[in-house]
Amino acid sequence: MALYEDAKLALSLMDLTSLNENDNEHAIKSLIHSINPDIGVPAAVCVYPQFVSLAKWLLEERNLTHVNVATVTNFPGGRQSLKSVLAQTEQALCDGANEIDLVLPYQQLIAGDPETPWQYVNSSKVLCKDKAKLKVIIESGVLATDTLITQACEVAVLAGADFIKTSTGKVPINATLNSTRTILNYIKRSGKDVSFKAAGGVKTVAQASEYLHLAEQIMGRQWINATHFRFGASSLLTDIHETIGTAR
Repeated sequence: MALYEDAKLALSLMDLTSLNENDNEHAIKSLIHSINPDIGVPAAVCVYPQFVSLAKWLLEERNLTHVNVATVTNFPGGRQSLKSVLAQTEQALCDGANEIDLVLPYQQLIAGDPETPWQYVNSSKVLCKDKAKLKVIIESGVLATDTLITQACEVAVLAGADFIKTSTGKVPINATLNSTRTILNYIKRSGKDVSFKAAGGVKTVAQASEYLHLAEQIMGRQWINATHFRFGASSLLTDIHETIGTAR
C-alpha cells in the first residue's frame, strides 16, 4: 500500500517530459494523451519552446488546463548567449508557458565565474516575474562536489530562482540522492521559499519513493507538494500506471 500511495503522490508531482531531438507534433500529442485523468494528472508537462502553444492547446482540448506547461531555455549545454536565452524566454512566455526551466551556465561556475550564471538567472527572473515560475537547472552531476552544488544553489537563489532542478537528463549523471540531499539541505538552511525538482534517472516508483522519503526527512511531510517538489520524468509514468493499476 505504501508503494501505491507513493505512486499517486509521485504522479501529482511529475513534470511529464518530452525533450527528444526528434520531437514533433505527433510526439507532443502522444505525451498529452498519455495522461489518464482516471488515475491522476501530473503537475506539468515539459516540452521544447516550439511546442509550448501546441501543448497548451492540447491540454485545453482535454479539459486539463490545470496542468502547467513548462519549457527549457539555454538547453541542454548551458552555453547559449544571454540575448538568445532571453529571446527564448520572452517567446515562451508569450506562447503561454507557466514555467521556465533555465540551464545555469554551470561551466562558468566551474571556471570560477559566478557572476555570469547570476546574470542569466536574474535576467530571466525579471522576465518571468508575476508570469511564470523560474526553475534553474544546475547540472549537479557535472558539478559533482557538494561545494560546487551548494555554490550553484546559492547563486541561483540569490538571483531569484523559484526552483532548483538537478539536471537536464542529457549528461551521464543526473539526479542522485546525494546531490538531492545537498540541495535540500541548502534550501533548508537558506530559509527561502525555494522549491526542488529531481530530473533524470528516476524511472520507477521505488526510486521515486527514496526521493520522497529523503525530502520528508529534511523538509517535513507538509513540504512535499507540487508547489515545492517535482520529478522531471517520462518513463516514470509507465511504472506509476502499472503500480496503481495493480493495486486497484
